[in-house]
Amino acid sequence: MSAGPAESERRSGPLLQHLARRMLLRSESALTPLGLRPRHLVALTVLRDSDGISQQGLAGTLQIDGTNVVGLLNDLEAAGLVERRRSPEDRRRHVVRLTAAGTKRLGEAECALADAEDDVLGALAPGERDQLYDLLRRASQGCAPPCAEAAVAEGPGTC
Repeated sequence: MSAGPAESERRSGPLLQHLARRMLLRSESALTPLGLRPRHLVALTVLRDSDGISQQGLAGTLQIDGTNVVGLLNDLEAAGLVERRRSPEDRRRHVVRLTAAGTKRLGEAECALADAEDDVLGALAPGERDQLYDLLRRASQGCAPPCAEAAVAEGPGTC
C-alpha cells in the first residue's frame, strides 16, 4: 500500500509553474480578442487605481525601464485607452490617465480573465479557490530564506 508521494516529491514549485503556465496561456487567449496583452492589463489596472500617474511613476510601479513604458503607452494611447498630458506643475512630466474607453476595455478584460480563471481552477470549489488565493497572497508577501541559507542558519535537515 502506497502512502502517497515521498516528502521529496511534494514540492510546490513545479505545480505552481505548471498552473502559472496554464493561466498565462488561457489569459493571453482571452485578452487577444480585446487587443490586449498581459502587460497592457497590468498597466491599465495601475492607471485605474492611481487616477493619474507620471510616466516615470508608472515605470517604477511596473518595475520596467522608462523606454519600455513609452512603448507600452504608445500602444495603449493608439488604441484610445489612455491619454498623456503635460503636468501643469512640471511641464517636463507627462501624466497618464485612463480614458473612458480604457475603463470599459479593462472591465471587459477582467470579465474575460474571470472566465479564464474559472477554466483553469475549475477543479476547485469556491471555498478552495478563496483559500488558494489567501495562501498565494500570503506566500507572495513573505520571503523565506533560500534552502541553503536555512540549512546554514538552522542546521542540516531543514530542507
